[in-house]
Amino acid sequence: MSDKADLFNSISESYDKFNHLLSFGIDITWRRRAVRRLADLASAKVLDIACGTGDLSIEMAKHGATDIIGCDISDGMLDIGRQKIKRCGYDERIRLVNANCLELPFANNSFGIITCSFGVRNFEKRQECLQEILRVLKPNGQLMILEFAMPQVFPVRQIYNFYFRHIMPHVGGTLSGDKAPYVYFYNSVKNFPQREEFMQELQDCGFSPEYYKIMTFGISIAYYATKQ
Repeated sequence: MSDKADLFNSISESYDKFNHLLSFGIDITWRRRAVRRLADLASAKVLDIACGTGDLSIEMAKHGATDIIGCDISDGMLDIGRQKIKRCGYDERIRLVNANCLELPFANNSFGIITCSFGVRNFEKRQECLQEILRVLKPNGQLMILEFAMPQVFPVRQIYNFYFRHIMPHVGGTLSGDKAPYVYFYNSVKNFPQREEFMQELQDCGFSPEYYKIMTFGISIAYYATKQ
């Protein structure tokens, strides 16, 4: 098992609370808004990368998707996700598997839609993972990536930066018993390329970037691209 899988297994029980903590409770709205912009959900075969506990997969099922595979490297996350999916009644629509984005166990051009929420910044070899996503995406298929970002508007940036660096690790550490993962998350957001820089990275990896949607003063951004 990789160190990254160990990290996410260690916080799997508190992961949903952690996302609510990071987003001030509005991550559910972000997912809903991001999913609404995807076309043909009901007819597409969907792959949800780094699906965690399945929140985005469940949101897509609520919007009509019927054939969803979610994959993640953390068995702890997947176990919780399966329980949530069953409680929601979507276990016939959503299947969760353990898979690494560096080597996806799917044929070329398999999916009409590929999504990833709050996971791309955790990829150790991001460009290789993006190229692997491109491989399994169908021509004209849609890619949607939802990620945390560092706000640029004063004073939101300053307030959020202080919260992220000083308050969130203490609160998150209290929830999980370990501050280290929450320090890691701050650094992962700070170091992740954002806005035009990430759109350029998508283009360099072979995608056709379309646009990005800034949410809640830039705390979160949804990126959209296609495969030509």
